[in-house]
Amino acid sequence: MPAIVFRSHADSAEQWGANLKTQFPDIDFRVWPDAGNKADIDTAIVWKPERGMLRQFPNLKMIVSLGAGVDHIFADPELPPGVPVVRLVDPWMANSISEYVALNVLRFHRDDPDYVRQQAERKWNALPLRETTQRTVGFLGMGFMAGDAAAKIKPFGFRIAGWSRTPKQIDGIDCHHGQDGLERFLGRSEFLVCLLPATPATVGIISAKTLAMLPRGAYLINCGRGAHTVEADVLAALDSGQLAGAALDVFRTEPLPADSPLWNHPKVFVTPHIAAQTNARTGAAVVAENIRRVRRGEPPRDAVDPAVGY
Repeated sequence: MPAIVFRSHADSAEQWGANLKTQFPDIDFRVWPDAGNKADIDTAIVWKPERGMLRQFPNLKMIVSLGAGVDHIFADPELPPGVPVVRLVDPWMANSISEYVALNVLRFHRDDPDYVRQQAERKWNALPLRETTQRTVGFLGMGFMAGDAAAKIKPFGFRIAGWSRTPKQIDGIDCHHGQDGLERFLGRSEFLVCLLPATPATVGIISAKTLAMLPRGAYLINCGRGAHTVEADVLAALDSGQLAGAALDVFRTEPLPADSPLWNHPKVFVTPHIAAQTNARTGAAVVAENIRRVRRGEPPRDAVDPAVGY
């Protein structure tokens, strides 16, 4: 039987090996750098592999990302050509993202930051409560995770808008696309949720220019990638009142440096890239199905288009 090689500094090889063994009792599961005969390897399951690692396996048929993003794989200029790169599309991870989005949309909608400050000041002051039906949550990126999050917050009554690179039609969502649709989309997004993939085209997309297109007093929720934001521009928008608040889970430099002004900004909630975490139990079942497909000679599900990076 062909072998699998696992490489991650952030995920437990022991847990992944044990959970894959429930799918393949006779699995040949190897942990990098102890890969044995590299010609045996047909599947690599990785997070941030070293440059040149993946080209060492002459019979590699699939590269699986230990996360929804694949930018860490395409960062390798020596990536073996023609080998499918597959995203981990795990419903458990999507639900985790949805929890994070709902938490923060409702946090801001219900003026939680103001009430926290009022409690610290022992101030009893009821703020006007706005109707959800009069507020729009805009999703920057309309992939699997954004679709799940949108479906889960819609029952609260929020209007939902979405933006993607190419046209999409999704029931209950006002969809916009392309550069021409971006300004219209931003202009109505009181809560901007970033769930874009990390590609050269999306680096710095949340900048002074795009933040200025939002309604004044909007909120930013970023659980996409830190490279999407120009952090100095976000801080300036918060200080000017263009943004009323931000929940940030991802940053350009991680861990977030101790001297970053984001830590202490009164309008910012910082979390350490935990909106969704890889789950070995649920993830192994998803990966196992793709391994079966590839070994039957079928194309894997959720393969990435290298030309666009997602």
